This record gives sequence, C-alpha cells and structure tokens, in this order.
Amino acid sequence: MGASSFFSVGVLFITLLSSLWLLPEIVIAKHAGITRHYQFDIQMQKVTRLCHTKSIVTVNGRFPGPKIFAREGDRLVIKVVNHVQNNISLHWHGIRQLRSGWADGPAYITQCPIQTGQTYVYNFTIVGQRGTLWWHAHISWLRSTLYGPIIILPQQNSSYPFAKPEREVPIIFGEWFNVDTEAIINQALQTGGGPNVSDAYTINGLPGPLYNCSAKDTFKLKVKPRKTYLLRLINAALNDELFFSIANHTLTIVDADAVYVKPFTTDTLLIAPGQTTNVLLKTKSHYPNATFLMLARPYVTGQGTFDNSTTAGILEYELPSKSSSSATNLLKKLPLFKPQLPALNDTSFATNFSKKLRSLATAQFPANVPQTVDRRFFFTVGLGTNPCPKNHTCQGPNNSSMFAASINNISFAMPTTALLQTHFFRQSINAILTTTFPTKPIIPFNYTGTAPNNTNVSNGTKLVVLPFNTSVELIMQDTSILGAESHPLHLHGFNFFVVGQGFGNYNPNTDPASFNLIDPVERNTVGVPVGGWVAIRFLADNPGVWFMHCHLEIHTSWGLKMAWVVLDGKLPNQKLPPPPSDLPKC
Repeated sequence: MGASSFFSVGVLFITLLSSLWLLPEIVIAKHAGITRHYQFDIQMQKVTRLCHTKSIVTVNGRFPGPKIFAREGDRLVIKVVNHVQNNISLHWHGIRQLRSGWADGPAYITQCPIQTGQTYVYNFTIVGQRGTLWWHAHISWLRSTLYGPIIILPQQNSSYPFAKPEREVPIIFGEWFNVDTEAIINQALQTGGGPNVSDAYTINGLPGPLYNCSAKDTFKLKVKPRKTYLLRLINAALNDELFFSIANHTLTIVDADAVYVKPFTTDTLLIAPGQTTNVLLKTKSHYPNATFLMLARPYVTGQGTFDNSTTAGILEYELPSKSSSSATNLLKKLPLFKPQLPALNDTSFATNFSKKLRSLATAQFPANVPQTVDRRFFFTVGLGTNPCPKNHTCQGPNNSSMFAASINNISFAMPTTALLQTHFFRQSINAILTTTFPTKPIIPFNYTGTAPNNTNVSNGTKLVVLPFNTSVELIMQDTSILGAESHPLHLHGFNFFVVGQGFGNYNPNTDPASFNLIDPVERNTVGVPVGGWVAIRFLADNPGVWFMHCHLEIHTSWGLKMAWVVLDGKLPNQKLPPPPSDLPKC
C-alpha cells in the first residue's frame, strides 16, 4: 500500500480521533498557564519602502506582523484565516511542539498548506521555554513579509537570571525587495541561476537613513541615562547572516534562541537567519549630547551576489525638561556617531563570537547534554548542480547546469502530501515509514579541498527514522563544491547542544577530544562554519516528523533540507496524538 493509500485510510479516522487532540494538555498540567487566543488574517496590504509601493502578504495588514506574547506554560490557540491567493503555512520557529507536531507548520512536512478561503487553528503549549522566538511563513519565499516576534516571559513569580530591565524592545531584522519575492524565486528555479538580491535590509520593517528616500522610515530607540534595556534581536532576513552594533555602546549577551547563556559583553554581534539573541543595553550615566547609529550589514562567505548595503536605526537619549519642538530641533543638531562593523568576510570574528556562547549550566537552568550517543550521523552540506533539461537555457554554473543544494548529496524533493500525515496513519496500522537516507556520504571525498569533477546531486524524499529517546550526535560538514559557505541549519521540534566546531575536514579520531560536554550552547539554529564543521547532540524525545534545513532561503529552495522521523515511545505520553479535525488537506 502506497503513501497516498495510507493517507486515504487516515482521513477516515481524523474526525473520530480529533476529540483526542487535547491530550497534550493532560501531560503538561504541571506547567499549566493560561490559554491565549490570537487571530491571524492573512491579507494583502499596500506598503511603501524606498519610495516604491507594492502589495505584500501580511498578517492583519501589519508589516512586520503582530507580536505574540506568552508565558512559559501558556497554551496558544492561533486561528489563521487565508484571504489571499497564495497557499499559506506558518511556523512557530523554535517552539519545541512537544507532542503537538501538527502545529509546527512547514508545508508538506507537518501539514498541507492553508488554501485560499480556508482556516486552520494552530494549538500548542509552551513547555520549558522562555525568551525570544519568532513566527514566519514556511512555504516558498512568503516569509519575506510574513514574520513577527514571539515573546515568552518566565512563569509567574519567576525572574530573569539578570537584573530586570527598564524596558524590553523587539528588534527584528529583515530584507525588503522592491519586486515580488515569489517572482524572484520562481525565476531562479526556472533558469537554474542565482536569485536577484534584496534592495534593502530593515530594522522592524524600516530601511533607515542610509538608503535613498528612507530617512522617514527609520527605527528609533529612545532611552534614558542610567537604565538597562533588554533588546530582543531576531534575524528574519531571507538569505543573509548579519553583524549588528550600536555606536559607543556595549551589549551584554544573555540569551540565544530562547536559552539563557553565560553573560558576556561585546561591541558587535553576529546573528544568522532563524537565530534570536537577547542582549542587555546599559545606557550612559549622563545625557551624552549625541545620538548613535545602530547598524546591521551582512557577513558574507559565499561566492554569489549579495545585498551589499547597511540598515540603520537611531539610538536617542530623551532630553530632560525640554518641549517636544525644542527637543526635536536640538536632536537635529547633535553629532551622530557611527559604529565600526567587521569586514564583510570576517570569519575570524564570527568564529570567536560563536565560541563565547555557553549555556548557564546551573541547577535551575541545566545543560542536559547527552553524555552517551546511540546514533552517529555525518552529513555533508553544500551546493551542487542538476543537469540542464534538454532544449532549456540554464543560468547556473557555466551556463550549462542548474544550481542545487544537498545534504549527503541528496537534494530533498518536496512531497505532495504532508509527511506527518503519511507517517501517523502508517503507524496506526502497524507499519513504519522507511528510509534510505544515508548516515554518511555514500562516496567520501576531500570535503573542503579540490571539488570533485562531478557536482551533480541526486534527488529524492528520503528520511531518517529514530526510535523514541534516541541520543543523536550529528556532524555537519561544509563542502567546497561550488565554493565553501556558511550554512545556518535549523532543526524543528528540538533544541540541540553545539558541542564542537572547527575548520577543514572533521576528524573522527581527534576532534571529539575537544568536544564541550559540560556547558555547550543550546540552540535551534547553528551556523556550519565556512569550510568547516559543527557537531551537535540532541535527544529524540519528541515523536513526529521534524524538518531540518538551511535557513538561507535560496539553499532551502535548492534542496538543502531533510526530515527526521521520531517514532512513538511505549508510554501514552510518548505518543503523537491524532491530528485536529481542521488539519488542511492537499
């Protein structure tokens, strides 16, 4: 019986089983919070940036989209109504989705997309997480405008492991395209060439004064002297890692991907697409008689074209005892200081910054690093090619092929029915979704040396199956095929510990000796170093089908993605509940 047959059988069970959808609430009663309801209406909205007006896909007509507030232990019920012509799915990036994989959101992985005129309710509980995460569209390139922050406060009567800030400010970086991003990616996939790059980077949707026609579209952060502010930074850019700095101010890093870290100070930070970072900004002890630029621009490691521009916001100190008109006039006359950012290709800074990130590893916030490993995997990640179709003009490498991307040389082919549905209903009749995804490269080569002559990838929908509670060690190795490049890899459904990283080819005989199994940083998105490798460990304690992909959107589109299937455990609270009755159908 094929996957479509299993799905057909499964549909018959959905209505009967949907009443069991509330099972996760029984299991997580000890984390009980309140239920918070949101309605997201997906609708078109005209927006002007860079003196260019276009209609974009938004939530509730807002760009960026609305903030979601919650406390650890709260249940979120988010009703999404699709009023646009595009198919839609939303992902709650970094939320563990413990036994609620039906709400994770990636199209054709955990759900079929929400079609025009349809509604789907995402229903999940936040368990054991607090900090900054974010939500975004997870289909095609629609996340260029469909994104917003998720602010998770500690439980009532709990506090931060640092002094309470004066104010908390979400700062979300994005990219603005003057043309429709769907047209950009469609053209790139048709021609096999690289996509057109963005026209600007943005801070909270605003390009800032360094771009033409954008002085009025500038994010301004107003602060007072002798105060501490918590900045919740999110990189929602499609294709670029970003450096960020505020002139004449230092930042204290306290959180990465909604996990507390050992605090350290820095003038500049690096944040990859998909990542979040909480920082404390301590203002000056007196009014400084100046204003200060905050800048973000790309960290570039690949050989393709990129948006070589800089977005800017302004840090302003509130003037004491001044009328609004006189304050405005005075601010215009104040000197404006500009920070010095690292060079575009400063891999040394990127490496040193990432090595400073370490878990708190305290009794209250432990680092539960798997000390033993049940399954080991070695994945190469990088670019490659597909042959140019007959009688087709291609704009990929040498103008004779099409760009592709792969893991272990397999470029992931998206299914036409959601994998989680196929998996669930196969399990319901005592069958298991099988896999042929290789645990290591089928043909080893000098991964960071001279690239092989044959750069073609294979294509397929291949998965890895893990028994419940398997401890996993995964080495992700960059390759030099079509040029080495940093790849921010995001794993759905789990946090993982970054136990090691290095440059060149990973050596399984010597490199594990340097692994940090005491206080490694815990993340959901990690950069594979350009021309290097990263080692992560995680516990497969969440049944379902979980996407893993590069968060550079063009690499995802080219196939740098795969999925893990985590089987049910033996106990009732180790099993995936049935799907909700309103789960979209393909």
